[in-house]
Amino acid sequence: MRSKFLFFPVFVILLNLLTRNTMAQSIEQRKTDSVFQLVKTQFNAKNADQLYELTGSRLKKDLIIEAFRNICNYQLFVLGEIKESSLISFENNKDAIYKLNFSTGKTLQLLMSLDKNDKLAVFLFQPYKKAEGEKKSLASSSNLLKTIDDRHVDTAARVYIQKANTVGLSIGVLKDGKINYYEYGETARGNGKLPAGGTLFEIGSITKTFTSTLLAYYVNEGKLKLSDPITKYLPDSVTLNKALHGITLQNLSNHTSGLPSLPPDFFAHVTDTLNPYKDYTKRLLFSYLKTCTLNSQPGEKYAYSNMAAGLLGILLEHISGKTYEQMVTEIITQPLQMNSTVQNITPLLKPRLASVYNEDGKQTEVWDFSALAPCGSLKSTVNNLLIYAKANMAYGSTKLSEAIELTHNVTFDKDIKVCLAWHIIKVDGVEYYFHNGGTYGSSSFLAFNKEKNIAIVILSNCGESVDGVGVNILKKIQ
Repeated sequence: MRSKFLFFPVFVILLNLLTRNTMAQSIEQRKTDSVFQLVKTQFNAKNADQLYELTGSRLKKDLIIEAFRNICNYQLFVLGEIKESSLISFENNKDAIYKLNFSTGKTLQLLMSLDKNDKLAVFLFQPYKKAEGEKKSLASSSNLLKTIDDRHVDTAARVYIQKANTVGLSIGVLKDGKINYYEYGETARGNGKLPAGGTLFEIGSITKTFTSTLLAYYVNEGKLKLSDPITKYLPDSVTLNKALHGITLQNLSNHTSGLPSLPPDFFAHVTDTLNPYKDYTKRLLFSYLKTCTLNSQPGEKYAYSNMAAGLLGILLEHISGKTYEQMVTEIITQPLQMNSTVQNITPLLKPRLASVYNEDGKQTEVWDFSALAPCGSLKSTVNNLLIYAKANMAYGSTKLSEAIELTHNVTFDKDIKVCLAWHIIKVDGVEYYFHNGGTYGSSSFLAFNKEKNIAIVILSNCGESVDGVGVNILKKIQ
């Protein structure tokens, strides 16, 4: 569910990697290397079916060939050919990790292992991660460690912030009506300045919950219905594509539209690899939609889609006659007095914006958006997002409260529970409304449970995911 430039499918649960086997190359390693060469050959030939034949019965059971083809065609083959590859590690005499350099300039790593029949049991493409190491000294923090919860937060946060690649971390916890803020690290590497409750971060795909709140607002206003087909609001030239006729506004919101994560031509229009969304326009999106096919029938399968959320926001702009940022401001942030939640950073706000760093710890760019802004363009602060979380936990009679309440209705419940953008996760048996986000240089986490009166917001100015921090804190304080 994490929003990134490209989503990598998790085919199976990752195995726990044990101590590194430093012995000479084993028979198992040679077998694995041989299968990897077959993988590389079929990948470069863009032959999804032959790749599928290399998988074992367990993977075939978990992933039907149609889904595998879609993943290959829309997420993997667009990376280009594997130009260079090298073995990073072979652990537990079973689990191999290969570094892959693609013709598009992207670098990933591939985790794979074989079953007893020498077929693929694990086949997982991941962002390439160098050995992180640890910071040489303890990162600064505002955590005074006075309470048990303070110490629980610190334990979870230290695992993250002491990594060499991470820079700053801002945490807000609402529990039993009381809010505590915890700041770690720096707003820019080497500046010695702790983040604060008002430091601005990219929030990535948490933006999608704002987009779906706008959808719910206009539903309650009677301007549209969740069941409306998207063709009702698209240009006539696009509606000629019959594949789109079964998609509803709800399908766009809960990731069951059948549309891919991103348009297949998305990468062809990237002019700045560090800022990939800025040049993908509405014209390009509509041009793709005119001839697109779907990966599944609308409403049948969950498949996370940045494009669907972006398209939803475009349709809401058409319905309202306002820009996305105007809608967010007028309907959500102004009523809640969230004055530091914006799409575009003004000169006045810029000094409060944290510098951003990728998963390798190298400085990168804050993302700009064009057509797909409603999928991940907002910037916010930990204190603003706690206001937002509180509003999501306190139903009322205002138009905004009623819209928020509507976004909490479960709209899809097959293996995963999804509402309108919000996902429901369980942490040690307790259900939370949840969304996270990620750009090249930022990571975010928001979860809340009304009955427990708990909400947590975590913002980082590094692309390293903070999901583990959030879940570990919830386990301890709930």
